[in-house]
Amino acid sequence: MSSCSSRALTILSTVFGACGLLLVGVAVSTDYWLIMVEGIILQQNQSMEVKMALHSGLWRVCFVAGAENGRCVASEYFTEPDIEITTENTANILKMVRTATPFPMVSLLFVFTAFVISNIGHIRPQRTILAFVSGIFFILSGLSLVVGLVLYISSINDEVMNRPREPEQFFNYHYGWSFAFAASSFLLKEGAGVMSVYLFMKRYAEEEMYRPHPALYRPRLSESSDYSGQFLHPESSWPPPKRGRSTSEASSDISIQLNQAPPVPPKSSLHGQD
Repeated sequence: MSSCSSRALTILSTVFGACGLLLVGVAVSTDYWLIMVEGIILQQNQSMEVKMALHSGLWRVCFVAGAENGRCVASEYFTEPDIEITTENTANILKMVRTATPFPMVSLLFVFTAFVISNIGHIRPQRTILAFVSGIFFILSGLSLVVGLVLYISSINDEVMNRPREPEQFFNYHYGWSFAFAASSFLLKEGAGVMSVYLFMKRYAEEEMYRPHPALYRPRLSESSDYSGQFLHPESSWPPPKRGRSTSEASSDISIQLNQAPPVPPKSSLHGQD
């Protein structure tokens, strides 16, 4: 059951990470983040005449109606683009959304790094720390993206709230599918990050379960045995050191030598023979 759960987490984190990387890549590279329509209301028949309609992304603005119909202009971050905008508020919206551009780019870099590290960790599961590192990068990527989305929305809302209300003009805007891809990518990346961190915890717990206790590496041996630790401690010297002789063994050797020595005759007997 544990191996099945780890395999499921591995597959899900890979799928979520790949989908998150794909969606944020498509969102960053396309220009359907914001769609705006602006025009006037004709008093005769209460119909609407569209003066300008466009869709914009992080790098380009494309006009689909009005004087600039059919023209796509790259978003200029350091110079003003040569385009005709109907109202100043619409131009301010296109300027303010540029402040959110760095965050999706950082998010794309983080999720790509996380996806590479995650796949290396799946190929070499013995390196448990890689699952944790990839999970952190997935989570950081999601947080960076959500900061960019919040800045993007707040910039548009601020300009819309400051827009003057005139009965003969109308203004409509909504977020496109590129923005929806970016929001979906946030959810997928956070899910991949949580699953990667949980996978790290499970692998670490399994390693601790099957790792022998440290006491087994140094078993307690009897002091009376010189050879019992020979194979468990190969670093010990061989042959083992000699033990000192006890007092009883020394006295036994002396008594044996005295018994084996020949008796010495007394001096008096030697003089009598002379």
